[in-house]
Amino acid sequence: MAVTKIHPIKKTLYLALDYIMNEDKTDGKILISSFGCNPKTAHLEFEQTKRECNSKAKILARHLIQAFAPGETTPEQAHQIGLELCERVLQGKYEYVLTTHIDKGHLHNHILFNNVSFETGKAYQSNKRSYHQIRTVSDDLCRENGLSVIDENYKKFKSRYSTNGKSYMEYTEFKRGNSWKNMLQLAIDKAVLKAKTYEEFLKTMEEFGYEIKIGKYLSFRHKDKRDKGRFTRAKASTLGEDYTKERIKERIEEPNKYQIYANKKRHYEKCFYKKPDTIVDMKNNEKVKSSKGYEIWAGKHNMKTMADALNEMRNYGVNSYNELDKKLQETASKRQDTLGKIKQIESSMKEIYSAIENKNTISKNQLIYDMYRKDKENKAFYEEYKPQIIAYEMAMKGIENSKHKLLSIQNLSDKYMLLEQEKATLMEKYSSQNSMLHSLQQAKKNTDLYLDNHLEK
Repeated sequence: MAVTKIHPIKKTLYLALDYIMNEDKTDGKILISSFGCNPKTAHLEFEQTKRECNSKAKILARHLIQAFAPGETTPEQAHQIGLELCERVLQGKYEYVLTTHIDKGHLHNHILFNNVSFETGKAYQSNKRSYHQIRTVSDDLCRENGLSVIDENYKKFKSRYSTNGKSYMEYTEFKRGNSWKNMLQLAIDKAVLKAKTYEEFLKTMEEFGYEIKIGKYLSFRHKDKRDKGRFTRAKASTLGEDYTKERIKERIEEPNKYQIYANKKRHYEKCFYKKPDTIVDMKNNEKVKSSKGYEIWAGKHNMKTMADALNEMRNYGVNSYNELDKKLQETASKRQDTLGKIKQIESSMKEIYSAIENKNTISKNQLIYDMYRKDKENKAFYEEYKPQIIAYEMAMKGIENSKHKLLSIQNLSDKYMLLEQEKATLMEKYSSQNSMLHSLQQAKKNTDLYLDNHLEK
């Protein structure tokens, strides 16, 4: 496994270059490479590029470090991986100096690259997205060279439950269990569970109310147009890696799919709530008093509204005013119970999410922490890897207090998925109960007002 980190250099670039090219650290300066510049004069050439491009960037260079697990690779292989990392990340647009250090018991690459591209004249944008790209490329290179990489189960989990790319509205709906993307994911999970062949899967999705467009990507659109009429492509970047056409076909054939995706209680119909009409207050409405025509209309409207209210109550099994009060209390109580269950599930999901993050942090920083523990007096090492060491210790503290500490990331991810599906089922139940409660409350309000007006007459 290779651990990466990047930080800016705003001053004394030449000192940073001297440090990374130290012959005691680089096997007599053998493990030094460069692109677009001479290592000895790189600091001057970086500044020259900046002047020629009229760049006002305050950062002189970026310092990228790539550290490998002890004994996992050779100096030559580590250096070659560093070169390929530069090639894929920097794409020949930035001058750089690469050195491989062999002095700390673990091999690590130092890459100093110009903050300004000699090709575009623009400054390098260092942010979460660019760092994620570096991490991804580094992991790919480690995998290609037979080195260990970050837990694949964690990557799948983050791919499914990441909020990146979601609008605020979509993220809010996702948290509530109503996101149309989330609903599509759950529908696909259900269809995969039921289907024995890919053709059966497509037929099942149609039964769930989805229109399907088949091309380079599978695309889905629900017939109730909850997604505003758009087709949603089943791509890794849209729904996650488990929802591509190829992966769906693989999942259908998986022998253990029932353990992962089973959830027989899941339904996909969306509950719509239509607000009932309101009785017009014949006693106090000024328009009724001033307009005979409106008074006649209001009387007819009230009769129709009251008839609708009675029909609504009968649909809910209510046949008398006393039963209406009882049904209201019963529905309110059930809705509160459902809400309590949802909150319990959300609490469990939060605990599992935290446990997964802690386990990944521990795994990611285990190498660094083991080296730190062997030589706690090495202050230079501690300062260099202080964030990772602190993160490791905090994650260990968090996982020790967790009831999930003995479970693997894979098991936790499966458990999280089942809880998510259970929550979605309860959210629909809550929505239905909420609609019923509002309907009954309005029916009672209309009944009280209608009787009051009628008795007054």
